[in-house]
Amino acid sequence: MAKNKYNTIDLFAGCGGLMDGFMQEGAYNTLACVEWESFPCQTLAKRLKTRWKHKNADEEVIRFDIQRTEELINGFDDAEYGKNPGLNKLIGNKKVDIVIGGPPCQAYSLAGRIRDPHGMKEDYRNYLFESYIRILEHFKPSFFIFENVVGMLSAAPDGTPIVDKIRKAFDDAGYLVIDNFKNAVFDVADFGIPQHRKRVIILGVRKDSVFKNVNEEGGISSIINEFYSEIMPKLKNESKPRTVRDAISDLPVLMPTKDVIRTNGHKYSHAPIESVGVFNHNPRFHSERDQKVFRLLGEDLESGRKEYVSIDALKDLYTKVTGKKSNIHKYYVLRWDEQSNTIPAHLYKDGMRHIHPDPKQARSITVREAARLQTFADDFEFLGPTMAQYKMIGNAVPSDFAKVIAKGLHELLNKYICNKSHIKSYGRNK
Repeated sequence: MAKNKYNTIDLFAGCGGLMDGFMQEGAYNTLACVEWESFPCQTLAKRLKTRWKHKNADEEVIRFDIQRTEELINGFDDAEYGKNPGLNKLIGNKKVDIVIGGPPCQAYSLAGRIRDPHGMKEDYRNYLFESYIRILEHFKPSFFIFENVVGMLSAAPDGTPIVDKIRKAFDDAGYLVIDNFKNAVFDVADFGIPQHRKRVIILGVRKDSVFKNVNEEGGISSIINEFYSEIMPKLKNESKPRTVRDAISDLPVLMPTKDVIRTNGHKYSHAPIESVGVFNHNPRFHSERDQKVFRLLGEDLESGRKEYVSIDALKDLYTKVTGKKSNIHKYYVLRWDEQSNTIPAHLYKDGMRHIHPDPKQARSITVREAARLQTFADDFEFLGPTMAQYKMIGNAVPSDFAKVIAKGLHELLNKYICNKSHIKSYGRNK
């Protein structure tokens, strides 16, 4: 490892979108990843082994409940999660330079709040940021990157805006952040990602850090302002727009079969394929009814008729087909020459809002196509049942966007830090 690589810990790591992007940038080294779900942990560990050649990946990926922070740090022996010596022993005397990650977004998401009868006010995930901050307080990294959904800006589970609580918690922990989180919102499509996906990216800088070249008047705040007002806009302007066609058009075609195929305990409505070097590109099962609808909607767009573009038309079609009513439209066909709509975790339940643009294929997108739209490389293999794969991809940060963030942060590091030795070593809480 090069001398000037910065050590990171990834919290709420999922399958490793943020980690993979940071590693691609080449300036960072992953010391540990924390995630509580089994299949994302397996996927993440395999990625660290195969792509990033981490020999100790199974130890570096810690499956555990981050809310039990003291045990996570000092070690645990648990019936569900197994035995682990904890972060302190794993990291040893290495300095943690940067913490990355973001708590699960479901409690803050607008869709989640609409579906939940209590508006997610009683969901424990509203306060998982507190566990993130306890890790900051212990390891005292000079920087952190905190990612979450835009719905966070309007969430107020106990009547107080959650952003006010988060900002105060960061301040109490010794970190400066941007004054207005609304100015920390980015659409990943602006950075060359073939998908519209708005996220809040909060850069935090430790208040007692000592850097070179810092504007004396603005202090550390000037570093934060530079990230948002100069560096990220520049990276946006450097990026070329990418579309659904750019992302998935070269993948093998999956056509409907005349009869249902049953093999290895699975049934297929479309011909399953095996592609060398392309993992997770098998279609989910679709009934004849759904195939008919998908074909109708695809042909409607392809022909230019566009009878089923409006929300009302799509809702009426759903009622006509199923006999049920829905407050939201259930169908959406991806447009070849536009960016995709957001790839959500909800994709594991059904793919009706992510229908393949080719009407002949009459299907929703595969795991690999979802991964492509999230900019995961084709050699990034997702483990576990298909539904778990969809879920972890939908929860992930697009890998290429993570690389953009990592590049922007690295530019700051190059400007304000001569080498790693210039990052103050604060020690750890005992």
